[in-house]
Amino acid sequence: MDHHPTNWGRPRDDRVDPYGTFPIHARPRPAKDVFADGVQRTQQPIVTGTSVIGLKYSGGVMLAADNLASYGSLARYKDVQRLHPVGTSTVVGAGGDMSDFQHLQHMLDSLVTEEFTYDDGNKLGPTEIYEYLSRVMYGRRSKMDPLWNALVVGGVKPNGESFLGYVDLLGTTYQSPTIATGFGAYIAQPLLRNAVDERPDPLSEEEAVKVIQQCMKALFYRDARSLNKYQIAKVTSEGVTISDPLEAPTVWGFAEGIRGYGAQTQ
Repeated sequence: MDHHPTNWGRPRDDRVDPYGTFPIHARPRPAKDVFADGVQRTQQPIVTGTSVIGLKYSGGVMLAADNLASYGSLARYKDVQRLHPVGTSTVVGAGGDMSDFQHLQHMLDSLVTEEFTYDDGNKLGPTEIYEYLSRVMYGRRSKMDPLWNALVVGGVKPNGESFLGYVDLLGTTYQSPTIATGFGAYIAQPLLRNAVDERPDPLSEEEAVKVIQQCMKALFYRDARSLNKYQIAKVTSEGVTISDPLEAPTVWGFAEGIRGYGAQTQ
């Protein structure tokens, strides 16, 4: 079905455009593979993930993301891990196109393997992974074929300092004590900042877990592309730990009497 607004119920040979889009621009055409003549849709994300949140606490860094990969608006895949360990001191969380994230996972795993084969005693930390991803994302953007992801990089540096950074599909980067991507930037970020920025001392691990749980619960209530099953990644000086899927407790009793919208009888 053609959903372009200037094509709804009429041909494209009109001289006047009542939708105010004149001159009518050509709709984007998917690129074709040079060898197999197959249609590529790299700039039309289909299977996507939603928010990733992260914060620093006294022992390191904590990230969280739900396990849903949506096929458009359909909650299709409910067991997708969107938190990926890189080396022994870094975790990368991703929202956006899941196939692009899988491509990045292969690139990161290959990078870690290549670094290991040098056997020079050097290990890639969160700072190096962060810089690498920023160059990859900016390079793809410069080729007009970006990887449609918003990435959160969390880890602990060799000196014990916590690291938390953000990289998006344009190569935009920043570092912050709290980060949230996607819809979480509107819903979860205020909760994270209220918990972290207002305190003179860092959060303990137990307090950080409670804040993460509160954010994931709020996101499930408000984000239509989220799921109440999620995972929490903890990065400390001892290494990376990714939890089994957890379930956000929800209460829907208040909606028992709702029968719809408008003039329907309640």
